[in-house]
Amino acid sequence: TRELAPVVSALMIAGRIGSSFAAELGTMRVTEQIDALYAMATEPIHYLVVPRVGATTLMLPPLVAVSNGLGIVGGWLVAVQLLGSNPVVYWDRTFQFLDLNDVFSGLIKAAVFGLILAVTGCSKGFFTTGGAEGVGRATTAAVV
Repeated sequence: TRELAPVVSALMIAGRIGSSFAAELGTMRVTEQIDALYAMATEPIHYLVVPRVGATTLMLPPLVAVSNGLGIVGGWLVAVQLLGSNPVVYWDRTFQFLDLNDVFSGLIKAAVFGLILAVTGCSKGFFTTGGAEGVGRATTAAVV
């Protein structure tokens, strides 16, 4: 709840969201759509980057909460269905050893990971140069 779920969720999101943000913003940069926003007196950072960063920062903690819940239910399925454990004992022990400080620290860690992933993906895409090849490099750099 504190270590595994935030890290695994962040790895999944890094591959999906980081590459998406970098590719989309990089394509907008090389096709001069970002320059057009400047020409229309629209701040591209506020219009393109801030919503992505905010959404990723806000939505990674609920994803981690779902991951934690599914992990506990998956443990119950294995313990009760495959190993023949008592389901009441499983839930009793689960809630006995589940520390809310661990849960909250995992959720805070998820929000920080979301912020880092979104800022990295957006910055790699926003400052892309070099045409289509540059977009590919920026997309790879956002994930790796």
